[in-house]
Amino acid sequence: MLELENIQSGVLRPRPSPFAATYLILKIGERESGRELMQRASRVVASAAHPESPHADTWVSVGLSFAGLEALGLPQASLESFPPEFRAGMAARAGILRDTGSSAPERWEAPFGSKDAHVVVTGITPERSQLEEVVKRAEETFRGLPGVSVLWRQNCYAPADEREHFGYRDGISHPAVEGSGSPPSNPLEKPIKAGEFVLGYEDEIGVMPACPDPPELGRNGAYMAVRKLHQDVAAFRRFLREHAENPMEEEKLAAKLMGRWRGGAPLALNPEKEDQVLGADSQRRNQFLFFDDDKLGYKTPPGSHIRRMNPRDGLKESGTFVRIRRMIRRGTVYGTHLPEGAMDDDGQDRGLIFLFIGASLARQFEFVQANWANDGEFLGGGENQLDPVTGSGSGEFVIPHRPIRRTLRGLPRFVTTRGGEYFFLPSLPALRWLGNLL
Repeated sequence: MLELENIQSGVLRPRPSPFAATYLILKIGERESGRELMQRASRVVASAAHPESPHADTWVSVGLSFAGLEALGLPQASLESFPPEFRAGMAARAGILRDTGSSAPERWEAPFGSKDAHVVVTGITPERSQLEEVVKRAEETFRGLPGVSVLWRQNCYAPADEREHFGYRDGISHPAVEGSGSPPSNPLEKPIKAGEFVLGYEDEIGVMPACPDPPELGRNGAYMAVRKLHQDVAAFRRFLREHAENPMEEEKLAAKLMGRWRGGAPLALNPEKEDQVLGADSQRRNQFLFFDDDKLGYKTPPGSHIRRMNPRDGLKESGTFVRIRRMIRRGTVYGTHLPEGAMDDDGQDRGLIFLFIGASLARQFEFVQANWANDGEFLGGGENQLDPVTGSGSGEFVIPHRPIRRTLRGLPRFVTTRGGEYFFLPSLPALRWLGNLL
């Protein structure tokens, strides 16, 4: 049984739709103030146990980077019990994540890529008009504490139509966590073992994942990767226009790249045309598999974004155990949309704040980013067959077709990393434990 009353709400609870959010990055300059911040956070952060509480859809989450745990004075034995990828931090893993060129850490927004990003505080509310109230609630964790400073803030939102800047309906596919009480978005996928997402529980392999010491610190915690991703919407629109003969073909190409029509209907269920009703139907739009009906990808190309992020049963011939790579993924829009029909960039920063939440940064987030998003070998293709939407650019994309398949070469980079870091989301008891460090 999941100890929901001890787990931060932001780890397991589905977000409302629509919603507004703010992300704050804090630096701890004085150890005692940092510990007091943890005590306050334990009283402000909502648990996953009470969906009917007044703060069920208006919550605050708190995470700590490895540098943040060091700033709190965590004992050396505890620090060394964290996995190496978390201790190194996201910037040090840039080669694995393919954060190179324009996405390289030296180009990131401060404080990302430095040792100053200690704490991330997230505030979420269903109403954009209430965002500042949520910010005030988040600020309760650090207001008046000497040596605790705000280094970065990013406001973002999930619009009512659920569309991100490229025009796709987002946030459709989510795994169900066993014991969480949240239903799966795909009825054909049985719930994933809780240990794949929350520390202290059995995972899909039947073992207990390594947990930071002592148990008071590690149990009921989770890891989170935060990434700010800039989207080059004008380049994406130009690419579609350059490789299609008319607007209808542009939409079909966009669907092939993603694996879904921009309204959300999957090619697996509707391969020939958009279906807005299906795309808006949360009960049907994710109810499909790949292997029996579309093994070769004539409907949904094997290299499309959704098939890379979650191959479902499409890799079962290779014996790949997809369930140990499943991730809780959340994307939140920041910036205004590029005006409809505009083909040139207007200089405004726009994109997504992307979150991964799970029990293993290396086995889940880094594996998928390195091997499924930015490599084509698992598809039986070359290493330059990258994710066509979020890949690191200059790759190729294959669209299976009879009698001759279509290959698009030289895909530009549509998404650029502007910053990121790895954080640990302690349980509510662990926040109190951190606040009482001697």
